[in-house]
Amino acid sequence: MTSLDFRGVYPAMTTPFHEDGSIDFEQFQADVRRLEEAGVDGVVPVGSTGESATLSHDEHVEVVEAAVEAVEDVPVIAGSGSNSTREALELSRRSADAGADALLLISPYYNKPEQAGLVDHYRTIADEIDLPQIVYNVPSRTGSNILPETAATLAEHPNITAYKAASGDLGQISEVVERTRDEQFAVLSGDDALTLPILSVGGVGAISVTANVEPARVGAMVHSALQGDYERARDIHHDLAPLNRHLFSETNPIPVKEAMEIRGYGPARLRPPLTRLTEDNTEELRRLLSDLEAGQAIPDGGSDE
Repeated sequence: MTSLDFRGVYPAMTTPFHEDGSIDFEQFQADVRRLEEAGVDGVVPVGSTGESATLSHDEHVEVVEAAVEAVEDVPVIAGSGSNSTREALELSRRSADAGADALLLISPYYNKPEQAGLVDHYRTIADEIDLPQIVYNVPSRTGSNILPETAATLAEHPNITAYKAASGDLGQISEVVERTRDEQFAVLSGDDALTLPILSVGGVGAISVTANVEPARVGAMVHSALQGDYERARDIHHDLAPLNRHLFSETNPIPVKEAMEIRGYGPARLRPPLTRLTEDNTEELRRLLSDLEAGQAIPDGGSDE
């Protein structure tokens, strides 16, 4: 198994589409290269932000292959989760065969398994796929919550090496860090508004939506905190806070795709049933992005090593 410590910033990438709804692989690979040049520590295609729920399995794997082909020197963490263990295992196998360096596995949604079912689900995949795997807890989308004791149980598996925290409950996230301190287990923010607080209690990085449009600033904040420079990290956190909030003013990835179009990173096309950002929210987004561009120079977001 390839070892990854997951320190740093990993953009939760969008999936760009042509007007006919097909995937725009040229734009996608341009986004991968742009993000890597901006200093991100890896990329995360085909997660929730990548509209994976509307991609076929073949499209899903093709996006992973395109990411692997486009990167130079950073890992590709492929979203490969499902509410069906069998389907998640198939997607994980195919993503591994496509060259993914690690897997991001959302907890089963809609069918709402009990904690024992969650343990069985993740262990089944970890037993079969020899890649680092990230447990992804996002109760607002799945309808269930991975409890800290369950995360600690999963952390005992050598292939389950990280936890993406998007519960919005900082106390729970802190308890996950507390319970897994003796394991080689990374806790990552999955909520841009809480990235700095999560780092302060022992998180080591972020799978970030905001990093699609502000990769250097998000990277500078995270690496400043990892270096212990919390004054600098706080300044950047507050600079980004209005944008972080607005990127979730409507269902993700509606706002971030609009932000990427405003920045010139391709059209903000989405697959149904998602729709374009409302006019009022688009105007506010333009203002926020303009304010960031008019502000201070982006801080150097170098490695914390």
